[in-house]
Amino acid sequence: MRGLRRSLQLLCAFAAGVAFHASIGEALAAGYGRLDVFARVLAFVENNYVDEVDGDRLIYDAIKGMLSSLDPHTTFLPPEEYQVMRADTSGEFGGLGVEISADEESLVVVAPIDDTPAARAGILAGDRILAIDGESTKGMGIATAVRRMRGELGTRVVLTVMREGFAEPLELALLRDRVRMRSVEWRLYPQGRGYVRIKSFQERTDEHLGKALAALEKENGGPLQGLVLDLRNNPGGLLDQAVRVADRFLESGVIVSTQGRGGRLLEEERAHAAGTEPGYPLVVLVNGGSASASEIVAGALQDHGRAVLLGTTTFGKGSVQTVIDLDDGSGLKMTVARYHTPSQRAIHGKGIEPDLPVEEAGEGAIVPALGDGGGRFVPVAASRDAGAASADDAQLHAALRALGAWDAVLAMRRDAKGARAGPPGARKPAEAVQAAP
Repeated sequence: MRGLRRSLQLLCAFAAGVAFHASIGEALAAGYGRLDVFARVLAFVENNYVDEVDGDRLIYDAIKGMLSSLDPHTTFLPPEEYQVMRADTSGEFGGLGVEISADEESLVVVAPIDDTPAARAGILAGDRILAIDGESTKGMGIATAVRRMRGELGTRVVLTVMREGFAEPLELALLRDRVRMRSVEWRLYPQGRGYVRIKSFQERTDEHLGKALAALEKENGGPLQGLVLDLRNNPGGLLDQAVRVADRFLESGVIVSTQGRGGRLLEEERAHAAGTEPGYPLVVLVNGGSASASEIVAGALQDHGRAVLLGTTTFGKGSVQTVIDLDDGSGLKMTVARYHTPSQRAIHGKGIEPDLPVEEAGEGAIVPALGDGGGRFVPVAASRDAGAASADDAQLHAALRALGAWDAVLAMRRDAKGARAGPPGARKPAEAVQAAP
């Protein structure tokens, strides 16, 4: 009797999910008639397995198993895990402060969040988390991993981490802490050069960006002479916020398009002239921890020639997930499309390459020799920019120099990209001059 009841529940749940795209009859005709085989197996296990089993857990695990054959970002979230995911956009939670992805072998760190246990322990983008509290992460879903890393404040978690160049994995013991994500930070540098960092795209990120830009202009006593938009280690977040951020710097044109099955265009987001920032020089900082929504902003500004990208190639997470609320409080996060930049570049698995490659390093880093006119990259010592730019942040140092030598930067970009147009309102490239610090 229990097997029959469970079978009926399964069929009802399946019917509800398929209704998202087609009727249950169409799905059965398409080859899902073998559900009766699954229902019989479920009944056998519930009634005859040597130990008592939780029927709901069996169904949840079966759904997870089905989705695991698709891509790492398509996941089923039982009620408790779904609540954890919903907390991500609220900006505060208890845990370690690390954004993760997954492949067949392990979890992969997309980016650590500043001033969190993960960041303080030295975890970097690209690190592999091989185990959590001694349990292998091979085949572990992202939602399960997040749930295991979050918990009561002050409790201990041991991560087994492997990094390129390590002779063997390293075990790190971390204490869970309250993770607060202030998504936008800003400061003003000399010569009217603004700096804004977006850590992630949460609710109201665009609103906070607007306030930051207004505060920068007020502190400067007039319009900005340039801006560094820092998207490094920004793992992404809400698509609508990314579109609004890009829209602030673009007057018109496509920001991002999404293509579904068979390359079918599903949606296209476009910029609007209202509320557009002035056409001051704009440098966007990116690295391997810039993912998803960050790549949408970077790709749009690069394709339209509105900004120069500086740093290293981005992560390459360009898939679109839709979240479906299910009746029992669980959720289905399903990949339904892939992002494309305005020039139809696919982001997924490739990332966005910067116009000016600058490695993340300290003193003696490779930064652009702005002002030599040849587009060369030579070793220079990173120095403090009037007490503003950190000496060990070569990329920020290079970005500030780029704002002070904008004509030279545009010339270098043209040489590298093949007569690519400069940002709207930019001056015609002149003879390069030595960059001011």
